[in-house]
Amino acid sequence: MAVDDRWYLSKKDADGRRVPSARHGRGKRWRVRYLDDAGVPRERMFERKPDAELFDANVRADVSRGQYIDNRAGKVTVAEYGTQWRANQIHADTTVVKVELAFRLHIEPRLGHMSMAAVRTSHIQAWLKDRAEVLAATTLQVVFSYVRSMFATAVLDRIIGTSPCAGVSPPAIERRDYYIPTPGQVHALAEAIDGRYSAAVYVAAGCGLRLGEVLGLEVGNIDFLRREIHVRHQLKVVKGRKPYLGPLKTKNSYRSVELPDELGLALAAHIKAEHPKAFEVDDLTNPRKPLRREANIMFPSVSGDGLIQLGASWSRLWTPARKAAGLPERWGMHGLRHYYATLLIHAGASVKTVQMALGHSNPTITLNTYVGEWPEALDRTRALVSKALWNADAAARSVVGRA
Repeated sequence: MAVDDRWYLSKKDADGRRVPSARHGRGKRWRVRYLDDAGVPRERMFERKPDAELFDANVRADVSRGQYIDNRAGKVTVAEYGTQWRANQIHADTTVVKVELAFRLHIEPRLGHMSMAAVRTSHIQAWLKDRAEVLAATTLQVVFSYVRSMFATAVLDRIIGTSPCAGVSPPAIERRDYYIPTPGQVHALAEAIDGRYSAAVYVAAGCGLRLGEVLGLEVGNIDFLRREIHVRHQLKVVKGRKPYLGPLKTKNSYRSVELPDELGLALAAHIKAEHPKAFEVDDLTNPRKPLRREANIMFPSVSGDGLIQLGASWSRLWTPARKAAGLPERWGMHGLRHYYATLLIHAGASVKTVQMALGHSNPTITLNTYVGEWPEALDRTRALVSKALWNADAAARSVVGRA
């Protein structure tokens, strides 16, 4: 690495004066030549010698510490780097679709034309404010997580020095008040839906399974002897391909759920009435070992020879039943999962018990989702502390007084 004077040659004339070069008086005078962290020769021009010397010292230190950032690398646009970033992510098929949509609809139209190095915190804040007007807070948090992750990777790749997302937070999610149906509404829903799916309603309400977990349930996943349902995979639907069985949401989603006696009878009656037939499905539960196998699905398509197609096919079954049961518009089957959770909570179940039954990845998710559903538990906590501390203290004082 060196700082060169481009206006003068290194040799001197007979009088000891420096010899002007052919570039004398044209262009930037000072040049810094250096090797980047990959050993590639680089150079940069400066008007002033102090600026060149400062850059030379800094780039030497950055290369030696492994913190060198190539200023040309940051010129790649957000759209270009975003394409590269998405291609390198290990995402489930359904997540790939969501990420692609987020970039195409919300990220690239407003940030895609900018170079990665040009994006500032103020740009991210302005983008968040703009998107907050069209997206729900929960959706915006997910979309922002993609942007934040992309810039964090760019920092690790040494495309940019710091992330513009640092210190920026999307709008807070307001606590949602979930509509919890009455037991009568759950029964009405089971009666109103196509009889082939009545038991599916009870699986969601009585065991807290997600929609995909219910519709991917196999006869062999039900252990009538131990009175358990083993959740091992779920129905997955991705645009452009047939429905298939895929991995669960998180590792904690793989679980065994206690099977109430009444639900066991309902499932036994369903099997006796419907005689679920085995048919071939794609099983990608283990993405490294995809296979085509026979599956005995409890709640197949209406024709009974394939997995049901979520979306329009399921809506045609669900919407009339929801209306008949008097449940709110846009209230989905996930509401039965909330019914199950609140039922456990109000019966005195602990946070850990509810977390494991629902398959949440950690107790924080359970608490954040159902924090308002534990009022009686909080009252019991207050009573326990009062009894143990202040009543005990009063008893001790009375003993001292008698002494």
